[in-house]
Amino acid sequence: MTIKADSPFTPADSSRSSKSLKDQNRWQLWVILATNTMFLYGVIQANAIKIDGVRSLFTDSKNLIPAGLALVLTTVINGVLGVQMKNRIVFLRWHHALPGHRAFSVYALADPRINDTELQKLCGGALPVRPSEQNKTWYQIYRSVENDHAVRQVHRDYLLLRDYAGIGALLVVCFGVIGLCTIHSTGLGFFYLLLLVIQYALVRQAASNYGIEFVTTVLARKCGWTKPGTTRRRKPESSTTVESSKL
Repeated sequence: MTIKADSPFTPADSSRSSKSLKDQNRWQLWVILATNTMFLYGVIQANAIKIDGVRSLFTDSKNLIPAGLALVLTTVINGVLGVQMKNRIVFLRWHHALPGHRAFSVYALADPRINDTELQKLCGGALPVRPSEQNKTWYQIYRSVENDHAVRQVHRDYLLLRDYAGIGALLVVCFGVIGLCTIHSTGLGFFYLLLLVIQYALVRQAASNYGIEFVTTVLARKCGWTKPGTTRRRKPESSTTVESSKL
């Protein structure tokens, strides 16, 4: 079976399902950008992030130029930043960055939800070894459960945090440089840069965790795992069985 180059994990965003998930996340990404822009503006102000700085947003519009420029620049570059590069930023790997490349050799073995025997049967008796084959096999399995609620939820979370991590990396560069050039206090400028680095590090780690969970949830659901608190629907008994039970 030939695997498409634009698969959900290589990447998924070209499929109709993924577009829907990304559309759901779009407003959240704008909130993230707007919040960071307002924060940069507050730090640029002489009184940093005090209430007076927020009030002056409406009276001292010339100070919004650096922050507005940073917002536009980050938005444009984030659109240019490809999915593959975002994956590299999240998983800190240049080659075979996606966790799908280690789906069977690493993550499936460590997840207690996944039945090893069922997984081997699913793969025809032998688990794939090469990273490219692991990702292709994982994608084939994903296509059969992509509309599962648990899979869609963790997929959406991963896409949101992956894009946030990409934006976070750009914020370190764009907002960090603009902050250092416009904040009068050198110490405050470097402290602001440190906050941007911390934001990126935290979001990157969260995105990595959700990416791995996305991979393992697909395998677990295919192997029959159900979320706690959910029950499988029982097939209705046939009329013959019902009648025989009355005898």
